[in-house]
Amino acid sequence: MTAAKPNATGAPGYTAELPCVPESVSRARALVSSALVAWGMGDDLGDCGEIIVSELLTNAVDHTETPLTQVVIERRVDSSVRIGVSDRSQVAPRMKKATDDTECGRGLHLVHALSWRWGYDTHHWGKVTWAVIKAPTGTSQ
Repeated sequence: MTAAKPNATGAPGYTAELPCVPESVSRARALVSSALVAWGMGDDLGDCGEIIVSELLTNAVDHTETPLTQVVIERRVDSSVRIGVSDRSQVAPRMKKATDDTECGRGLHLVHALSWRWGYDTHHWGKVTWAVIKAPTGTSQ
């Protein structure tokens, strides 16, 4: 794992390059948690942020052949937070219909339920799947 680095976009944020393996999920969760705590948003958004990055990174691990991924967390001007996970696949993420008996296929449903919005951006090298979360109205930040 490379050290978390401030983003070059001008927005407060951090980026970490991680091996695209299941063991990296805990590191990604720690990055998101640390950033949210540093921004005073850990109480409001910590659990959601950790679940979202877990699901996005797990999808990259399970559905792509990406050797390394970048996890990016940015605090936006409107005090929302964007969490993104890159992979080298150009295949669009899609929500699957999960039944009560299936063990997989609920990740993007969780991301959808916990985020203000989510999506993906394609690039010549692959894509970034992202989610934006916002603190509940009336909380201080």
